[in-house]
Amino acid sequence: MSTSETITIRGAVLERSGESAPYAESKPLVISEMQLTGPSEGEVLVKITASGLCHSDLSVVNNNRPRPLPMLIGHESAGVIESVGTGVNGFEVGDNVVMTFLPRCGKCDGCKSNGKIPCEVGSKTNTDGTLINGTRHITRDGEIIQHHLGVSGFATYAVVSEKSIVKIGKDVPSDIAAIFGCAILTGGGAVLNEINPKPEDTIAVVGLGGVGMSAIITAAALGVREIVGIDMQAEKCAKAIELGANTAMTPEEAETSGKRFSAVVEAAGHPNALETAYKLTAPGGLTVTVGLPAPGSSITLDPLIMTSEARRIHGSYLGSSVPSKDIPVYEQLWREGKLNVDGLISSHIHLEDINEAMDNLASGEALRQIITFD
Repeated sequence: MSTSETITIRGAVLERSGESAPYAESKPLVISEMQLTGPSEGEVLVKITASGLCHSDLSVVNNNRPRPLPMLIGHESAGVIESVGTGVNGFEVGDNVVMTFLPRCGKCDGCKSNGKIPCEVGSKTNTDGTLINGTRHITRDGEIIQHHLGVSGFATYAVVSEKSIVKIGKDVPSDIAAIFGCAILTGGGAVLNEINPKPEDTIAVVGLGGVGMSAIITAAALGVREIVGIDMQAEKCAKAIELGANTAMTPEEAETSGKRFSAVVEAAGHPNALETAYKLTAPGGLTVTVGLPAPGSSITLDPLIMTSEARRIHGSYLGSSVPSKDIPVYEQLWREGKLNVDGLISSHIHLEDINEAMDNLASGEALRQIITFD
């Protein structure tokens, strides 16, 4: 498929952000037919096989992360390359790929940080609603439709930059592969890249959604001695134990237990959760925050404790990951039966269920709902 060619796709377009829930009634997402132009230089056309729903999608729907509209959303996806643009290196037609939501230009200071700092160019183009080279490929009856985080994965096809994909083995099911692209990179990355645990370490995870549970299963896969899940929902606590945590408790129980941990991951995206995570961190320990709270949120910390107990707090975007380096690590752990990605899947749904699925996500009922495409 050349740049000048166009195909018709179906996808979920966010027409209005900040609509009142339940979204099953307000229906901010509309399933539309759109026109998709072929890949430009350095881009590929991917047939989407599976996409996961993530709180980063919900944050655009509820307007916690304002984005230009209308936008074809979805960023945690997997698929098969159907055509390649000029200048693409390392990918060919038929490759199975995972899409990742922060493309890296490879040249800016962020890209030189080995994942610690987001790419400056990729961050800007994500905000602008384009691919990393500034192109847009989606229209609807002549109207421009914005790209979401360089992916726009809630659709039958997507054109993405080669900087937004990682090749994955054909033995990895598409629903598992999709989860590698965000939940595992973010939650697992907090453990793998920021904590880099030793077996004797103790790790707590505050906030047991898809990202928090990804931190749980990664810590378990790496053989961490003690793993504790913390969430306000009893069902999530029970699930954490099923996925490898030694124990699980509510934030109140955790704060009054007297236990502290060598590392604590905050994955709830709420200031209260970060304060809890900090309180549970042992002297000399590390608090890693991967959650994205609403803009303008604030926390209260005692700076004397930070100094006197030699504490550290690290912010970690996308788990401080370099996807091309980290996804093969998770892929191999899954292949060896150590990383229980399968346990994160709450349900498989159809594209038409998208608004109801956003309600399930907002209520905390689901870890990962996976859209599958015929």
